[in-house]
Amino acid sequence: MNLRVEIVVFSLRDSAVQVLLTKRESQPFKGRMSLPGRRVSEGESLERTALREVEDQVGAGKTFLEQLYSFGEPRRDPRGRVVTVAYYALIPGDRRVHARRDGSGAKWCSLDRLPPLAFDHAKILACARERLRNKLEYTTVGFQLLPRRFTLSELQRLYETILGKKLDKRNFRKKMGLLGILRPLRDWRRTGRKPARLYSFVPKKFEKLKDKGILFPF
Repeated sequence: MNLRVEIVVFSLRDSAVQVLLTKRESQPFKGRMSLPGRRVSEGESLERTALREVEDQVGAGKTFLEQLYSFGEPRRDPRGRVVTVAYYALIPGDRRVHARRDGSGAKWCSLDRLPPLAFDHAKILACARERLRNKLEYTTVGFQLLPRRFTLSELQRLYETILGKKLDKRNFRKKMGLLGILRPLRDWRRTGRKPARLYSFVPKKFEKLKDKGILFPF
C-alpha cells in the first residue's frame, strides 16, 4: 500500500482566493492539474512530509498547516491501492513564492475558475474549502490568507469566495466595524476611481471576543 500526503495550498493572490495546482507529467491523468503531494517516506512524519512539499513548491516561510482528512477508497488511483492523508495550508497574500525548482507546471488558480482535477482531488479540495467555511466563524483562518495590510474590499471578497455567496457591502462593513478587530491605517491604495483605505488585523481583540463566545457569522 502506498501512503501519500496531498496538500490544498490556499492564498490570496490578485485580490482573489487561489489554490496551488501542479500539472501531471505522466499517466494516469497526464496533462491534468492536481494537488501538490508526495509519498511518505520511512522515518518521516506525515506533517513534516506535508510541510516539506509546501516548502518545495513555494519556498520556506510562514505557513499555517492543518491535517484535513484521510482518503482511501480502493479505486481512487488506477495504479493500485493508495491512501492519502490530506492537509490544507494557508499562505499570506504578501508572501513571495518561487517557482518550483524542477520546473513543473505549478500555478495559482482561482477557486471560481478551477480546471478538471486528477484522481479525487476535486473532492479533497471541496473538503478543504468546507473546513475553511466552518472555521471562519471562530478562528483567524481568513486573516491567515491576507497580507498584513489589506482593503475592506479584499477582505469581503475573501469571505465571499470561501462562503460561496455574495455579501451586502454595507452590512459587511458595519459588522466588521462593530467587532473592532480591524485597525485603520494611514495608508491608502489606489484601486480605480478613488483610493481605498488599508487596514490591519488585531488578533488580540479577536481572541477576547472569542473568549466571550462571540462568533462571526456572515
